[in-house]
Amino acid sequence: MATRVIGAASLARDLGRWRQDEPGARGAEGDGPAEPRPGGEADTVRRSPRPAYLALAEGIRLLIHDGRAPLGIALPSERDLATTLGVSRTTVTSAYALLREHGYLISRQGSRSTVALPPTVVHDGTKPARSLLAMMAQPELPTIDMTYAAMSAPQEMKDAYSFALQGLPTYLGTHGMDPVGMLMLREALARRYTERGLPTDPEQILVTLGAQHGLRLLLNVLTTPAERVLIEHPTYPNAIEAIRDVGARPVPVPLLPDGWDLDGIRSAARQTAASVAYLVPDFNNPTGLRLDEAGRTELAAIARDTRMTVIVDESMVDLDLTGGEPMPPAAAFARGAEIVTIGSASKSFWGGLRVGWVRANQSLVTKLLGTRSTVDLGTPVMDQLATVHLLQNADAILTQRREQLRARRATLLEALTEELPDWRPTTEGAGGMSLWVQLPTPVSTALAATAPTHGVLLAAGPRFGVQGAFERFLRLPYTQEETDLRMAVKSIAAAYSALTPHAADPLAPLTPLY
Repeated sequence: MATRVIGAASLARDLGRWRQDEPGARGAEGDGPAEPRPGGEADTVRRSPRPAYLALAEGIRLLIHDGRAPLGIALPSERDLATTLGVSRTTVTSAYALLREHGYLISRQGSRSTVALPPTVVHDGTKPARSLLAMMAQPELPTIDMTYAAMSAPQEMKDAYSFALQGLPTYLGTHGMDPVGMLMLREALARRYTERGLPTDPEQILVTLGAQHGLRLLLNVLTTPAERVLIEHPTYPNAIEAIRDVGARPVPVPLLPDGWDLDGIRSAARQTAASVAYLVPDFNNPTGLRLDEAGRTELAAIARDTRMTVIVDESMVDLDLTGGEPMPPAAAFARGAEIVTIGSASKSFWGGLRVGWVRANQSLVTKLLGTRSTVDLGTPVMDQLATVHLLQNADAILTQRREQLRARRATLLEALTEELPDWRPTTEGAGGMSLWVQLPTPVSTALAATAPTHGVLLAAGPRFGVQGAFERFLRLPYTQEETDLRMAVKSIAAAYSALTPHAADPLAPLTPLY
């Protein structure tokens, strides 16, 4: 399999202003004053006093830690990058040499340099030990769990289970196991898809034990061991684990600050021959970004052109915080079976309600049923009946929950401004349940390890990527009560202050080779 290559133009775009502007600095190559403009007028923009090769190396290093230059991907040739950036080839050669010296590049004779992480950076991708984190918390402090993006149940949940209990006698005369899901619920789900602009029959719906269960069934059917599965980067941690658990390999395609890199998805699909992608275009977890209609059209075209099945996770679809018109499902832009949708009642209503679904063509549903029989025998009847009631009253319930989320998001943003003003949310996002916050230094894992002693549990940024990415990021859900959110931010600020200067900067700055 050929090594994936990041293009020079893409790398230059992601680097942005890698030569920081500073008054009185040396020129772009670090060897003299800035050149005058063509008209003879002195350029008012002055370049960084650091040598250009050092600035370039540091810029690429940050892209690696932020997950925007995925591990294993090949950097462009020195000649191509020098031409694109408008610098000498010596600058690029020196930058690559510096990165190689510090373990950020691996070079083999006759092949391109590929992105890596130094062996001193831990990137085992394991999940945090929840019980151990809880034990580390000071017993006298109230512990606020910020590792979950999930709300408590709405008041209507009691009514939903009362409805389910009343309807239960109808099913007590049967064996109670229905692997495809009860018709009443599949009809309700099909109706919702149709109303959103995606005509759907109940036979196209498979009821599952949640979206994660649906994803695992799809991966079992659509992938083989060692096969590549494209993911957006960052993404939902449990999806990464599900891909690994079936023996497949997640291939990250970095999210841009304003959304999806569709050209990157197309290029990665072609270079890796990936047959499956997992994406969350409706309020990506953790960023809250949403793919627009033009992007959905292009995504469907990419899936068709590359013969790739895109698994679209709509778990967050009901949590639009913009107040605008709802957007058609991504599958509505497909011409065939290239986009499969999974959904869940957990984020919309309650995490304890383990009901999800897959929306696919009938042929794929039949294959999923064959796989399901080896895993479980169906979704609990009570939970399905409760979900029917919640869907019947969804408008009122979701309106209230969206209002709560807007208020809590505002509280979290305000608390961050007060307590951690140098932390920067990458975007408020169009919806969802969390902020994706950039830290001044790459200390996410160290902070998550320290935070329990200050009364708060955190999910470190690298959980949302692969192989050590996102040490400069932290996901902060705004699903807790507003009082708890303020307390959590105060605790996070205390934990952040407690980090020693050494711990606060575990990545030593790059040292010039000469």
